[in-house]
Amino acid sequence: MVHHVVDANPPYRRVDILGETVGKAHSLRDVAEFCRRAGLDELDLDSQDMVEWIGGGSDVWE
Repeated sequence: MVHHVVDANPPYRRVDILGETVGKAHSLRDVAEFCRRAGLDELDLDSQDMVEWIGGGSDVWE
């Protein structure tokens, strides 16, 4: 799950994997890295069946 953008400097989105917070993503690249570290190398970040994007899709970072 990728949560809504937090208005900080710089803005970020909190990322949860299997119900556990794994970090703050500042870009789609960060989300991919969190997934890789969790063993989810083949995850399609644009698939709504695999990733729940809250407050905007993978293109929303501000």
